[in-house]
Amino acid sequence: VKANKVDEIVIAIPSADGDTIRHIDNQCRQTGAKVRIMPGIYEMVTDEMSAGEMREIRLEDLLRRDPIHLDFAKITNYIAGKTVLITGAGGSIGSEISRQISRVGAKEIILLGRGENSIYEIHQELKRKFPEQTYHTVIANITDKERMARIFQKFQPQVVFHAAAHKHVPLMEIQPDEAIRNNVFGTQNVAELADANHAEIFVLISTDKAVNPTSVMGATKRTAELVLQEINQHSNTKFVTVRFGNVLGSRGSVVPLFEKQIAAGGPVTVTHKDMTRFFMTIPEAVQLVLQAGSQAEGGEVFLFDMGKPVKIKDMAEDLIRLHGFTPGKDIQITYTGLRPGEKLYEELLTSEEGTTSTKHKKIFKAHIQPLDEQDLKASLQTLQETTDKQTILKTLKHMIPTYKSKQLGE
Repeated sequence: VKANKVDEIVIAIPSADGDTIRHIDNQCRQTGAKVRIMPGIYEMVTDEMSAGEMREIRLEDLLRRDPIHLDFAKITNYIAGKTVLITGAGGSIGSEISRQISRVGAKEIILLGRGENSIYEIHQELKRKFPEQTYHTVIANITDKERMARIFQKFQPQVVFHAAAHKHVPLMEIQPDEAIRNNVFGTQNVAELADANHAEIFVLISTDKAVNPTSVMGATKRTAELVLQEINQHSNTKFVTVRFGNVLGSRGSVVPLFEKQIAAGGPVTVTHKDMTRFFMTIPEAVQLVLQAGSQAEGGEVFLFDMGKPVKIKDMAEDLIRLHGFTPGKDIQITYTGLRPGEKLYEELLTSEEGTTSTKHKKIFKAHIQPLDEQDLKASLQTLQETTDKQTILKTLKHMIPTYKSKQLGE
């Protein structure tokens, strides 16, 4: 390379997987030349970049998997021409749902969120990208049933994507009553209103942390899944859950934290050298959310093929290298220990659930037994009436026998 006076190397293999990109990148960086990359297929599909553009290599390039093949006809059938409500529309998943359904051609899109700045920002972006699309911006809290009822009555959404939730594990360990209020009863509010207003389909965004939960956050998301299954049994609305792992680039992801730590000269803090997580890009996750919605018959819990789990330590080292530094030399990595509620690894299934494949090779259906209806209602009533931490944790344990909490001495 130096003999030929090469200043820049471009990796132009949009279909290459992450391991291939990592290998090529490592080889190229040893030459001292600048390394850039052409966009991956997922970026071209979502119009994030055009095929001719080049950019710096990012972490998602090193985690790249097979491109997702979507059945656009099915997705178009249940969204095109419909009024669509997205809760948590200012968040990373909610905002990407709004982008992708704008491409499908919904009749109206209601962007609902609690934070005015994030809703303002996504609305400005969407108006610029999709000037023909009709949007409504709504600042509201999903736990305010009267306010939410007025919104449903006004807009009569036919499709609901429920992405609003509290997601930070350590924060929810400290205040389980707030996690219950938002993740369980907020979900129940929106779901019951979707039923009462004859929505066609309701899609709950759930998490792999709902499986054998060790955190309040995971247990409340699992409870929300149970609530949805119960409502589905008495409704003409199709209620469906989609469950997946971490998304790269979300505000709650570890990546922005690592970026700040690297910019500050380190150290980069990792909780445990063996900790692993499943990761997807945000566009990839949302493409599968939309596809899973098209398969819904009501009551399902869908989960996605998340690929291989990734060691957080390896991710930190990759990020350090992508910034042009050497891990352990220029930027140190320190281990801080597991935080309350955290697992070393996440699971997408419980062993007793098992899965069935669907028509899409990356989407699976979990076999989950609904809770006895009276038992569920009694437990929900207890949760509604108490703010006592131990009572909340014991009730969650009763509803989800696989839930293990250190706060219960387990």
